Amino acid sequence: MSEPDVLTRIDWVRQGCRLLAHIADEFARTKPFAGLSMATGIHLEPKTAALLMTLKAGGAQIIATGNLNSTQPATVDYLRNQGIEVIGAQTRDAKEHGAFLDSIIARRPDLILDNGGDLFARYASSPYAGLIGGTKETTSGRTRLEPMRPKIGLPVLVINDSPIKQFAENRHAVGQSLFESYLRFTNRSTNGKRVTVFGYGACGRGTAACFRNAFSAVSVVDIEPVTALEAHLDGFNTPQRGDAIRSADVIITVTGHPDIVTVADLPLLKDGVILMNGGHFPQEIAVDAMRTHPSVGYVDGYAEEGIETLVLDDGRRVHVLGAGHMANLAGPRPLGNTVESMDLGFALQARCLERVASRTLDSSACVIPVPRDIDAAVASAYLEIHR
Repeated sequence: MSEPDVLTRIDWVRQGCRLLAHIADEFARTKPFAGLSMATGIHLEPKTAALLMTLKAGGAQIIATGNLNSTQPATVDYLRNQGIEVIGAQTRDAKEHGAFLDSIIARRPDLILDNGGDLFARYASSPYAGLIGGTKETTSGRTRLEPMRPKIGLPVLVINDSPIKQFAENRHAVGQSLFESYLRFTNRSTNGKRVTVFGYGACGRGTAACFRNAFSAVSVVDIEPVTALEAHLDGFNTPQRGDAIRSADVIITVTGHPDIVTVADLPLLKDGVILMNGGHFPQEIAVDAMRTHPSVGYVDGYAEEGIETLVLDDGRRVHVLGAGHMANLAGPRPLGNTVESMDLGFALQARCLERVASRTLDSSACVIPVPRDIDAAVASAYLEIHR
C-alpha cells in the first residue's frame, strides 16, 4: 500500500467546491476571460483560492490582493505557486492595505472583482480607459458605490443582492460561522448567555437564530422599526438600545455600518462582556477609540487567542475578539463561511464576471443585482450536483 498524500486545507476546500469545479472545467474549454486582466480585492483564504483558480482556468490574468486583516499566508503561497500574482500580505494597517489597493488599480485591469468597494472607489476617483466593469461582493460596498454610479458608468453586478447570497451565505453561513468563531475564540458556553445582536438583516437573522438555537437569550437591536418588528415577531427580545447593551454578556455587530458600539457605551457595558464584529469593515466597534479612552486603565492581550481585554478604572473588563475585525476570518485558525455557501456565492461571482466580460451589458447595469437568469442557472446547477 502506497503512502497517503499529505493534503492541505486548500485541497479539502477545493474538493468541496463542486460547483466551482464544474465551472472551471467549462471555462477551460470556453476561455471567457482570454486576453483580459482581472484585479481582485477580496479575502484571501482557501475558498477564495478555489474561485481564483476557476477564473484563471477561464484565461484571466489575475492580480490579487486581500482585505484588511484577513489575508492568510498559506493561501498567498498557494496562489503564487499556481502562477497568480498576489500583491501585499496580511495587515491591520489601513494605510499599508491602501497602498496594496493602489498598486492593484495602477495596473489598469480590464475587470475588477471587488469586496467592500475599495477598487471601484479608486477607479471612480481616477478613471482610466479600458475597464469593462466587474462585480461587487458585499452590502457595505454596494452602499458605498451607489452614489458613485455617474462616475463609474460601467456594469457592476452586486453579488450580495442575489437572493442566493442572502439566504445561503448571509443568513445561514454567516450565522453559523460567527457562532463557530465565538466558540473558537473563547471556548466558553453559550447556554443561558444574554446575547445582543446589532442588525437584523440577513446576517443578523442567521446570527440571532444560531445563538438562540444554542440556548442563549437573544436580543436584537435595529434602527429600522419595521425590521425591529420582524425580529420581535420572530420571537426575539427587542429592548431599547441602552437596555440591550447593559444586559449583554455578548454583543455582536452585523450591520455593515461604522460606530455601532462606541466609547459612549463604555459606562453601559457589563463586567466581562465580549464584543464581536461580523461586519465587513472593522469600524462597527470603535476599538481604537476604546483602547485610548481615559476610563480604560490598561489593556491585557491574549495574543495567541486573538483576544484583548480592556480593563476599566472601576475594575470592569471588556473582552474584544479579533481587534474588532470580522471575527469569522480573524483569530486562531480562521475558517470563514462554510465551503458549500461560498461555492454558491463564488459561482455567482464567476458567472457574473463571465457576463460582464461578454460586453453585453451597458452603463444601466452599474451597481445592480445579479441578473435573474444567472441566479436560476446557479441554483439549478447546485441542485443537480447535490440532489
